[in-house]
Amino acid sequence: MNNKKVYIIAEAGVNHNGCVDTALKMIRVAKDAGVDAVKFQTFNATKSISKLAKMAKYQIKNTGKIESQLDMVKKYELTFEEHLILKKYADEIGIEFLSSPFDMESVELLEKLGVSMYKIASGEIVNHPLLRLIAKKNKPIIMSTGMSTIGEIEEAINVIEKEQNYSITLLQCTSNYPPKYENVNLNVMSTLAQSFQYPVGYSDHTIGDEIAIAAVALGAKVIEKHFTLDKKMEGPDHLVSLEPTELSKMVQHIRNVELAMGNYKKTITDDEIEIRLAARKSIVASKKIIKGSFISLDDITLKRPGTGLLPKYIDNIIGRKVSRNIEPDELITYKDLV
Repeated sequence: MNNKKVYIIAEAGVNHNGCVDTALKMIRVAKDAGVDAVKFQTFNATKSISKLAKMAKYQIKNTGKIESQLDMVKKYELTFEEHLILKKYADEIGIEFLSSPFDMESVELLEKLGVSMYKIASGEIVNHPLLRLIAKKNKPIIMSTGMSTIGEIEEAINVIEKEQNYSITLLQCTSNYPPKYENVNLNVMSTLAQSFQYPVGYSDHTIGDEIAIAAVALGAKVIEKHFTLDKKMEGPDHLVSLEPTELSKMVQHIRNVELAMGNYKKTITDDEIEIRLAARKSIVASKKIIKGSFISLDDITLKRPGTGLLPKYIDNIIGRKVSRNIEPDELITYKDLV
């Protein structure tokens, strides 16, 4: 990751609906949008989900179906060969390929694939065996913290650090799809940064892009956002995802905010210098001032442009004798004073 700019992850997740061609299109969309990485989800459904596991309420609502989690997720599983196709294409067009593993076998699959870093999903933060295996790969880790207490986050970090892996980024996340705005709690990024001294970011499940942009203004170094080719596609996450045009706009908005953040030094920009002369006022004659007379408050007024004596110097010229006739609206300068 380039620490000098916000690292933007376009979360494809399972929005490819198990279709490699759709996944390839999504990689191209992510690249065209200007994100830094496109991320998928890697899992062996039968090894990571019990046949008794029920769908979450949002999954039922968004899909309009009631089935087991296993039956729903099986449709989105990708083989190693399919992963290889996606990784190769991402490499060819110059976008980082990432994926969140949900079981031990998937970690090894991604390692064989040659990923440069790992993304840990919120649901896996208490899966210490998985965290330990990922940490041992000695690669950077981005970890979402949805559904977690500070204590659980600390435990997860301890597991990773015990494997001598200290390259961790923590993402504030509210695991609902979408979450209520009052539950987003962007200020937790500051808490995470202060508590653990690691870079922080935000994994966004809200509708639109304004919350992700606000997170950047608050110091997020990583932004993760779901996207889709079409929100009308069948699946649990499409409705809370950005479409291609929206994804491009979010990236541009983030880059604009990033530039606007600047540094902590108050300066006058080059553009402001010219505008300052036009926008500020100077001390000018309010009427004709006769040579040899003494300036009174009635003799002067304050008008644009700001190319003469600034209003803050008014006390310096009251009572001074003028060395020439000064016409109304003329600038008064120190050269005009005796």
